[in-house]
Amino acid sequence: MTGRVRSRIQVEGIVQGVGFRPFVHALASRYGLAGLVGNDAGGVFIEAEGTASAVTALVEAVRDRPPVLAVVERVSVTAVPPTGARGFEIVPSVAGAPPTGTARVLVPPDVATCGDCLKELFDPADRRYRYPFVNCTNCGPRFTIITGVPYDRAATTMAGFSMCARCEREYRDPADRRFHAQPVCCPACGPALALSTPDGTPVPGDPLANAAAMVAAGAVLAVKGLGGYHLAVDATDEAAVAALRARKRRADKAFAVLAADLSAVRELCELDEDAARLLSGARGPIVLLPRRPGAPLAPSVAPDSDEVGVLLPYTPLHHLLAREIARPYVLTSANVSDEPIAYDDADARERLGGVADAFLSHDRAIHAPADDSVVRFFRGAGLPVRRARGYAPEPFTLPWSFPRPVLACGAELKSTFCLARDRHAFVSQHLGDLESYETTRAFTREIGRYQRLLGIEPALVAHDLHPEYLSTKYALGLDGVELVGVQHHHAHIASCLADNGERGPVIGVAFDGTGYGTDGTIWGGELLVAGLAGFERAGHLEQVRMPGGAAAIRQPWRMAAAYLDAASEPATGLDVAVRNAEGWRAVSALAAGGGPAAPLTSSAGRLFDAVAALLGVRDTVTYEGQAAAGLERRADRGVRDGYPVTVAGPWPVVIRSTDLVRAVAGDLRRGVPAGVIAARFHHGLADAVAAAVRMIAQATGLGTVALSGGVFGNLVLLGGVADRLRADGLRVLTHRRVPCNDGGISLGQAVVAAATG
Repeated sequence: MTGRVRSRIQVEGIVQGVGFRPFVHALASRYGLAGLVGNDAGGVFIEAEGTASAVTALVEAVRDRPPVLAVVERVSVTAVPPTGARGFEIVPSVAGAPPTGTARVLVPPDVATCGDCLKELFDPADRRYRYPFVNCTNCGPRFTIITGVPYDRAATTMAGFSMCARCEREYRDPADRRFHAQPVCCPACGPALALSTPDGTPVPGDPLANAAAMVAAGAVLAVKGLGGYHLAVDATDEAAVAALRARKRRADKAFAVLAADLSAVRELCELDEDAARLLSGARGPIVLLPRRPGAPLAPSVAPDSDEVGVLLPYTPLHHLLAREIARPYVLTSANVSDEPIAYDDADARERLGGVADAFLSHDRAIHAPADDSVVRFFRGAGLPVRRARGYAPEPFTLPWSFPRPVLACGAELKSTFCLARDRHAFVSQHLGDLESYETTRAFTREIGRYQRLLGIEPALVAHDLHPEYLSTKYALGLDGVELVGVQHHHAHIASCLADNGERGPVIGVAFDGTGYGTDGTIWGGELLVAGLAGFERAGHLEQVRMPGGAAAIRQPWRMAAAYLDAASEPATGLDVAVRNAEGWRAVSALAAGGGPAAPLTSSAGRLFDAVAALLGVRDTVTYEGQAAAGLERRADRGVRDGYPVTVAGPWPVVIRSTDLVRAVAGDLRRGVPAGVIAARFHHGLADAVAAAVRMIAQATGLGTVALSGGVFGNLVLLGGVADRLRADGLRVLTHRRVPCNDGGISLGQAVVAAATG
């Protein structure tokens, strides 16, 4: 054993379910090393024996050149006595608590089908030809099938499928890309596809061909995917898309469209290289893209929108359907509006029995639901709108540690939660709006699932200050934990800070629809001086009344009335007052009376609603942000000037948003085109925000600004504000990995709780 050394190597990070053990086995063979590799609750453990230079080379490769899907966070090396071992083997996983000093294993997200598996899928000579569950070490289900750790087949929903002899040989062969691929299977031993009617009656014949024929004939098909069921219809068939809208009770919000490949996407949308790379990558999100004029899509796919949410097939089943249907098809979450995605077979049949005409399903269970992720592009960078499949539960690794384990319960809308420990913050997949029993039940269930999977028992629980949020009520109902209430807009800014790995302090601009303010009013147009540990309200949009409270959210014309009254601007000559003449006087009286029926708000979202109603974009809405999105689309991109706005100081700074409404009304009476007015509104608001930030920067000496809140999903406003701030020499932070909307709130709550609790 002269000259031989042996080292025990512990690797932490996303290193299970990504081909790490086969990778180490191949390295050991290359460097002539003996020893072993296996999974444990902390990640991957290796014992490597050979020359010192060979062991060093293996450690360097593990740390610096891991498999493409792996994320190595730490490599620990300890010398142990050589044993004289010969050969290198993959050993059984070690269950139980992680080794002392190591974090618990990080669970990988699901991965879109790789190129090698696609070749097999469409090769008539291959034994997996047209098999909807082909996968390998480099692709396939991960998070949605994992039931426990370490990650082995027995701890997945594939446990009930015994490998046939041929799959077993692949699984055991170090030279095969399916070497220790846990979901490996084939038509002889794996899950099977089935087509049935809503009552469960099997449809005879080839399930795939029959399902595609049904879609081509105008039927609504429920399809069981990776993280849940989807509803599919022919995206070129207006009658089919309209029927889906009626059954799903989704009046206006756009549907996502699956296109077979990038060439098919280019027939529908404008597609640049950055978007093409994201669409075809391993995460496979829905990407919002500008629609081509004359694109062959039914009008009801994305009514009143110049964008289409497009995705590529990300499972073999979706690839096969795309080939069979031979045209783009709608692929939308299988649920009734505002409920979570259906993923359990029995629950899906119960909830979708009146929606789908047939069910294309299979017998591999989904353990964790995961909706599709949604990304919008801005100046070459992806901005997350909804973070779920392909991203969750990948953690955020922060440059600081959480002193105690944290659970952050998030907001009411676009619900996520966050569990945090050590340097990791795990933001859950998007769950939906906590306004229904189904979503609330999913929220509670997923918190328990994450706690078990990650081994996190929270000592601190963070929640929003709003006492009626169901997420707040969940937190207040827990025993044996310390509770930390976090103001909504502080959480937004903290989320942006954490997204960028920073602590602050910064000047935070938090623009959204509503949030419970510390003064008891409804905030939503806030300028804060904030770090993780605290904030001060340094400025805000002018407060106006919200006549009818929540009714004003659903009926933007009410905000138009309130803003006109606050601006002392008569409604004479404005179409919005004519359209709603019957209720206009009553709403104005309600606003004038004040009190609980017309609470004060500084909301930027309600300001956008008011202007949208004035311009005739929307008087009523069927989903959050609909009127504001329409106003953004209406803005003429060739117009650069903005309405003048008073910014009053010194502290807190107040942006006189009634100036904007007064200017909009004046231009409407002068017959100025709506697109010009919408653009001037956006630029005027951006000018005012920049002026307010300058005043706060001069008073505080701060040079960094964080932009957060759902209103900054508006790219005209985001670009306008960011450009002006940078021109002033300020550094601007925006979101990159979590949504700027309430889907990112839980991350902000978690870091605030850790800094203050």
